[in-house]
Amino acid sequence: MTETLPPVGIDLFDVERVQLAEVAAPALSPEDEAARDRVWDKAAQTNPALFDGPVVACVGLEWAGPRILSLSWARVTYRHFALRRVPGATALPSLFVNVIQPTDDGRVPAVRMSPSTAAPGRWQLPGGSLEPPQDGETLNEAALVGQAARELVEEMGISTPPDAMRLWAVTRGENRSIGLTYLAPALPESALRARFVSVARAERAEGREPELDEIALVRSPDELAALEGPHADYLEPVVRRYTRQAPLRHDV
Repeated sequence: MTETLPPVGIDLFDVERVQLAEVAAPALSPEDEAARDRVWDKAAQTNPALFDGPVVACVGLEWAGPRILSLSWARVTYRHFALRRVPGATALPSLFVNVIQPTDDGRVPAVRMSPSTAAPGRWQLPGGSLEPPQDGETLNEAALVGQAARELVEEMGISTPPDAMRLWAVTRGENRSIGLTYLAPALPESALRARFVSVARAERAEGREPELDEIALVRSPDELAALEGPHADYLEPVVRRYTRQAPLRHDV
């Protein structure tokens, strides 16, 4: 049976493979649905850049075998997560991918969200929420790493074949959100910075603000802690594990 996950601290799990199964999202009461819409509409008025697009939420997870994690997921839109701010309501955990794109001297790039995003000033890894598959497509392991590779191109200008990336860890953090962290091949710092600048320049040339406005290369949790502003909850444990190769959990 898929377990119900209570709110916990930030966990990293050692996962080699992921199995996915689509299920229906739990039905909302009319009261919760109306309250969710009020919260979302108010947030959208404050930040017109918010987009109620389709995303994937996690319904449950369990181990299917050694280092094999089974995830059940449902189609929702970003509006669903406004339930987190509705007293008495329960939002499904979000499901997202991100990428460790190390430099060839072992540092990890942390990137900062721009003021126009839903998390202005937050330091995190390149990545984003999972999108549900289109008609005729399947959300599987190939689709997961494909989305991670696409995020790396869109946010960092780094084109890495999906088959050159590997699932490195799964995180569970705030709001029980589940992150799939992939590891990309190392690049020289000069190439990484040049591609980051090129993406930002191209976005501005099209009249858009880049999603990311700063990059910092860190080699330890102490260097990460020196970055001013909020940090994604998974960022410190991921940097710690990558730079120190700390052991991961095998229980959920």
